[in-house]
Amino acid sequence: MSSKTKIVVLRMKEIIYTAIFIGFALLLILLLFIMFRPKKDLPVSESSSVSSASVSSLYTPGLYSASIVLGSQNVNVEVTVSSDRITSVSLVPLSDSVATMYPLMQPAMDTLAEQILANQSLEGLEYPAGSQYTSMALVNAVKAALEKAAAEPAA
Repeated sequence: MSSKTKIVVLRMKEIIYTAIFIGFALLLILLLFIMFRPKKDLPVSESSSVSSASVSSLYTPGLYSASIVLGSQNVNVEVTVSSDRITSVSLVPLSDSVATMYPLMQPAMDTLAEQILANQSLEGLEYPAGSQYTSMALVNAVKAALEKAAAEPAA
């Protein structure tokens, strides 16, 4: 009974490649876990039922706007509301030069409008990576328009 000794020769290059591929596999698994984990839902129905019970209407229905001055140009942010919800948020440049000079305005507004309509609130908004200041200016304009739309409290 003789046992033969086996000698395994590993080259450093093979070990490095294997470590890199294992690292990429772990990163991919982590990324998939983060992307597809279930999100915690906030009890929106309870908070909206409480607020709608205490106040008959949150807004005076209509189209409200607030303007932003960009250099020498003006841009209007228009907010359309019904009696209890925000129905649309849009950016209306008054000239074509605004879209050329400020190309991040429209994509930032589109992202914010989706979030505002989904949340029905200006709280907890996530700003796009490259346009935080643009997004903050747009949110301030939306806030000003919503203040105009706020319904008078019933006495």
